[in-house]
Amino acid sequence: MSVAKKDYKRITTKSLIEMKANGEKISMLTAYDYSMAKIVDAAGVDVILVGDSASNVMAGHETTLPITLDQMIYHASGVVRAIQRALVVVDLPFGSYQSDPKEALRSAIRIMKESGGHAVKLEGGSEVKDSIKKILNAGIPVMGHLGLTPQSIYKFGTYTVRAKEEEEAEKLMNDAKFLEKLGCFAIVIEKVPAHLAEEVAKSISIPVIGIGAGGGVDGQVLVIHDMLGMNNEFSPRFLRRYMNLYEGMTTAIGQYVADVKSSDFPNEKEQY
Repeated sequence: MSVAKKDYKRITTKSLIEMKANGEKISMLTAYDYSMAKIVDAAGVDVILVGDSASNVMAGHETTLPITLDQMIYHASGVVRAIQRALVVVDLPFGSYQSDPKEALRSAIRIMKESGGHAVKLEGGSEVKDSIKKILNAGIPVMGHLGLTPQSIYKFGTYTVRAKEEEEAEKLMNDAKFLEKLGCFAIVIEKVPAHLAEEVAKSISIPVIGIGAGGGVDGQVLVIHDMLGMNNEFSPRFLRRYMNLYEGMTTAIGQYVADVKSSDFPNEKEQY
């Protein structure tokens, strides 16, 4: 039985759980600055993730590991000032929550107070339970992240698909149920077999947002630079490019350079 789509004026953590219950898919994209976030929000995206992927696409690092808590707060602050509808989730960066639950709480509080974000996201399951508990007990909503967890890339050694073997798949399922029990409002599952992700989504009541996890989950997330084609070097199977901004922008900028060189810009109508 289909349920009429609810018109949410403002997306909250409760909204996402309602959307799952009603069978409405959840859209999620990254944004890292005011201008891009304003466009993403106006287009109707439900959740904006201020991802630690800013380390890659904004700063040019090879991994997500170098980005700092201060830098995440800077990016998140600009995003929050731009949005009117979307829920803004901010990644806790590597080193800000893994070793000490008190440090995790301090990091999450700084993000909430200094950026105005609505929730935090962190990677891992039962191994980071104490940090999650501490943050949740302070009233801060937490989104989990399982499967391929980029902050652990040197442990994995590769960005290949995770949980293909039975033991790891079982752990992922148990971790998802554990995160729900702890009180997380949603979970991102990255780069795992589609059948497993679908099974996880069906087994818990909180939304499962997939990236490279098939269509059987409750929603999807992509990095904005990838789906708009600003990054032409990253082409995983799960990525659908909705534009080719790299080509469009280089053409436009090249034309600008040519117009300046030829004295065509500015013309008489473009000056005072």
